[in-house]
Amino acid sequence: MTRITAGPAHSSRYTAVDGADDAGLATKVRELTAGLSSDSADLLAAFHRIQHEYGYVPEGAIPVLAALFGTTPAMLYGALDFYSEIRTAPPAKTTVEWCSGPACLLKGGRNIRRALESVLGCEMSENTADGAFGLRLVQCDGTCHLAPLLRLEGRYLGPMTVSDAIKLARGLKGEDAPVESAPAEAASAADHASDPKEGE
Repeated sequence: MTRITAGPAHSSRYTAVDGADDAGLATKVRELTAGLSSDSADLLAAFHRIQHEYGYVPEGAIPVLAALFGTTPAMLYGALDFYSEIRTAPPAKTTVEWCSGPACLLKGGRNIRRALESVLGCEMSENTADGAFGLRLVQCDGTCHLAPLLRLEGRYLGPMTVSDAIKLARGLKGEDAPVESAPAEAASAADHASDPKEGE
């Protein structure tokens, strides 16, 4: 549990005291953040280092980081909540990423999201209770010609229909055989340009 005491080290009236329950985790977090500036400029780098090590930022790392950066756990949770790429729970074995960009939303992306949540059995930004599946919101990355789209293991799948999303989710769960032809996998223009067999 994090203890908060009054102190002048932070512009707010509270300063976090390093109260991590796991001494091994606290030591590892200090090792990972060694050499980073104690101002907030290196906070994102600290999150990335910890996530690279553990696959997410464990709750026990928060009081250690708060003490190192001279801030409160609440400030850190605010930053963690803002950056969608930083996880605060272990990643699922299989994560389906749903694009929330304008083109995807205009072309029915919300219905695809609802279908995935229903079939996979977890809400957006959550994992199933067994950790087998997770849904993650991602922002537009310029692949709007595939809208509405999903990302699965680094592959872009789209344009998707609700039916495609249901088939995909059922296939992942082993309820139906995965459909080969739908949804279409998309490759970037650079992939096509680098393929010497392209156009033969």
